Amino acid sequence: MDSQKLDQATHGQGFIAALDQSGGSTPKALKGYGIDESVYTQDGVHDKAKMFELVHAMRTRVITSKEFDTSKIMGAILFEDTMDRSIDGLGSAEYLWQRKHIVPFLKCDKGLAEPESGVRLMKPIADLDATLERAVSHGVFGTKMRSVIDSYDPAGIRAIVDQQFDIAMQIARHGLVPILEPECTITAPDRDHSEKLLAEEFKRHLAQLDPAVRIMVKVSIPIDPHCYDGLRDDSHVVRVVALSGGYSRDEANEKLTSCPGLIASFSRALLQDLRAQQDDIEFDGLLKAAIDSIYQASIHKTC
Repeated sequence: MDSQKLDQATHGQGFIAALDQSGGSTPKALKGYGIDESVYTQDGVHDKAKMFELVHAMRTRVITSKEFDTSKIMGAILFEDTMDRSIDGLGSAEYLWQRKHIVPFLKCDKGLAEPESGVRLMKPIADLDATLERAVSHGVFGTKMRSVIDSYDPAGIRAIVDQQFDIAMQIARHGLVPILEPECTITAPDRDHSEKLLAEEFKRHLAQLDPAVRIMVKVSIPIDPHCYDGLRDDSHVVRVVALSGGYSRDEANEKLTSCPGLIASFSRALLQDLRAQQDDIEFDGLLKAAIDSIYQASIHKTC
């Protein structure tokens, strides 16, 4: 584990930029960026190679912007395809750390299984050890893996946390810091019950960990701003971060300011105003406005 990256992940100001839209979510990300599916579709079939080239160009534009720097961004999460590509002659993860001093993370899950017991577990992650070895070779510090809680079901929530920790221990054996992301659907009417049980299950697993193991936790912005205080204060936990989860950026920022110790790890809320058709002045200005607002919500709290 890189001590410099660990120090920044633990104490660094700012937030984590989630630039990890994967195969299934890439068309939506490109559409939001102003690139229609017709640009990379022929006879009703996506040209995946062209699609990933376009999304890499989008991410490269964001990462290389003068506004995207370590003064307000602590880390960035990359999709596997992005990690395997280069930016200005360096691997994407290497560029983040060497040129920007931003801690690189890798999305390592392969999507969600079908709903069961109120949750969507992760699909099996094929060749995970090989992927993790490649991540280490690129200087990646940690990983991220997402599952979803759609409704309050104790058995389902326990299964989610069990799976997250099982895979996290496999990741930790490679010297990486896993980000466990059991997202709670923000429209669920019983979300407060799910979040309370989720916090309890995390504490149960944390109590069983070897003292040397370090993890991070990524959650939906909780209904109770203090729901995850116990996780934040646990010696195993490097950081607790929050996803925007479908809120607009303004609403996500407002809710995040009331959660002590939680920093943002936003994706759509970070990129929502950016378009391929914008010139560099407009693009950088809108990116700066987004970064500034998310940074302020991450470090300035109302309680």
